[in-house]
Amino acid sequence: MMIQFLSKIEHGTLTIETNIDGPNMAFGETLSGTVYIEGEGSEELIDYIEISLLKRSGEDNTAIARHSAELMSDTKSKETWMIAFEMVPDERWETQSDAEMLILRTTVYLKDGMTLQDEDRISYD
Repeated sequence: MMIQFLSKIEHGTLTIETNIDGPNMAFGETLSGTVYIEGEGSEELIDYIEISLLKRSGEDNTAIARHSAELMSDTKSKETWMIAFEMVPDERWETQSDAEMLILRTTVYLKDGMTLQDEDRISYD
């Protein structure tokens, strides 16, 4: 099954887009991608960003992997920050039925206490 991955968060002049190298992963491949943050003064607005991999079955979400980052330690090109991430699969990534799916969620924690998030599905066969 081919899946398109789309994750974009907009808040005022701030745009956070999560891109992954491939939303359709084969067994043994590593999930890697980049979070792009655009917006003047974004380093003053964002406390940190968390990338979570969830296994969803109906209403139940189970976090099986996480990656978090602060802006001060990542690369910047003009007004765009780039945060690379990588997650190594294990047996928890395997789905047991069509009712289970893997979700990659981007959560942005702002310094004013606000939380923004977006998510989309990936596949791991």
